[in-house]
Amino acid sequence: MNSFSIFDTTNRREFLQFVAAATITGLAGTANLATAKEWKVHGRGHKKRPRIAAIYTELREFSHAYHILEAHMGPYLFNGQLTDPGVDVVSYYADQFPDGDMTREAVQRLKMPLYDSIAEALTCGGKELAVDGVLLIGEHGTYPKSPLGQVMYPRKEFFDQIVAVMDQSQRYVPVFNDKHLSWRWDWAKEMYDTAQDRGFALMAGSSVPLAQRIPDLEFPNGAEVSGAVSIHGGPIESYDFHGLEVLESFIEARKGGEAGIMSVQLLEGPEMLEAGNVGKWRTDLAIAAMQAELDQDYDEITLDGDYPLKHGLLLEHADGLRSAVLSVGNSGTRWNFACEIAGRDVPFALKIYPGPWGNRNLFRALSHSIQELFLTGKSPYPVERTLLATGVLDAAMHSHAEDGALVITPHLKLPYQPINFDHLRERGDSWKILKPGSPRPEKFEPGDLPTLERIVEGE
Repeated sequence: MNSFSIFDTTNRREFLQFVAAATITGLAGTANLATAKEWKVHGRGHKKRPRIAAIYTELREFSHAYHILEAHMGPYLFNGQLTDPGVDVVSYYADQFPDGDMTREAVQRLKMPLYDSIAEALTCGGKELAVDGVLLIGEHGTYPKSPLGQVMYPRKEFFDQIVAVMDQSQRYVPVFNDKHLSWRWDWAKEMYDTAQDRGFALMAGSSVPLAQRIPDLEFPNGAEVSGAVSIHGGPIESYDFHGLEVLESFIEARKGGEAGIMSVQLLEGPEMLEAGNVGKWRTDLAIAAMQAELDQDYDEITLDGDYPLKHGLLLEHADGLRSAVLSVGNSGTRWNFACEIAGRDVPFALKIYPGPWGNRNLFRALSHSIQELFLTGKSPYPVERTLLATGVLDAAMHSHAEDGALVITPHLKLPYQPINFDHLRERGDSWKILKPGSPRPEKFEPGDLPTLERIVEGE
């Protein structure tokens, strides 16, 4: 098999032609896969390919950098189509090299241009900004914890170094920040304000809202919502963030949009259950959300059994809506949502399915959205959603440190309007091809073509 460097732009057209030909040859005639005509590499409709710098904490198996870079360095599956990322990652900076590090091996094998500093990565070793967008992936790695128990990931520090290069060059490009903006609210707000002041697009947030919904329900824009619950199955803080973004990704489209948050409270299981029993959150909606996942009778929130309530966040919104984020059971792939909508006889309830291989494939739709940021210069959904979730999470950790005290949050009265992102969601067609039993990559690989070739070989 011939090979071409995906980092050599002079060979890019030849490489994509090779990928398309290899895909059509490999997958045509395979009974469980698409026809040869369908298996072409789908472009993004943009002639210019933005040059991207990747700034990350660490690259190891199934880290966030692993997932996001995979889908930025080669064609990947999105809604059943092999999709060209439309961008070129031209420089890299790694902050740490842990046990199981993949950066050094990938640099040698894939000829990845690795730099010793963020400034060098953004200038590609020169003196001026030499990229058109920045991936800031500040998740995973060994970093100290704050007194509140938050991992102090260096997102703000990375961001400041990125902005310094842009200031020096007097050219500003879009930045994607993985997950919440910072572990500190004041730093998160400063990041947001900096992007607003300089006039560059800032995108951030969770991969979960973009995943497949079961059932495939569309939230009615402008709906009147009288209660909402988001459920995950993970630990405090890190998974609460995803639960918050799932919650907001639906209710931000309610009548009037998001009005902001007046108060936040984090309660442990027994106290959270009692709060539900006295009407501070909707236990009936939590039951509906769990029923959507389990597809079986589930009629009670409990503190024991297979699905114990571990902790929860109570939110009071500025428009009077009360909502909750719950941690139920122990599952890294539990993402459920339910709300009550005026005029609807039953709760609007669904589960969010990440696809096979745990949460790895959540990052395909997220990467597709990030590429829209780089290609259009606009965030495909409001960064204010993540700013608000960041502030709620920080307040929740203060509540937790104060034994569940109610935290009043006047600084979180941050109203914003939604942006329709339905076209960026995975609808499930990819999982008709990439199934739970499909062979997983044994090393870091650009895109999904190597995996598809292994699937064909295993038929």
